[in-house]
Amino acid sequence: MENEEILDDIGALVEEERTLRQRTGGLLPEERTRLSELEVRLDQCWDLLRQRRAKSEFGEDPSTATVRPASEVESYRN
Repeated sequence: MENEEILDDIGALVEEERTLRQRTGGLLPEERTRLSELEVRLDQCWDLLRQRRAKSEFGEDPSTATVRPASEVESYRN
């Protein structure tokens, strides 16, 4: 996956997240679940993009970057 593709994915995920957050009257349970999924997926995409950029900066192959598990990416906040 190329950086542009990752950025396109991020854009689409952000748009969906924004749409859910702007809903009035509260979210249905499945929408809250989807919002949580979007947040995790966004964190994974940003992490992958950062990995790719770092590898490029230091002369490594950015295609070797991998999507890290949600448990790992989400633990960065702590």
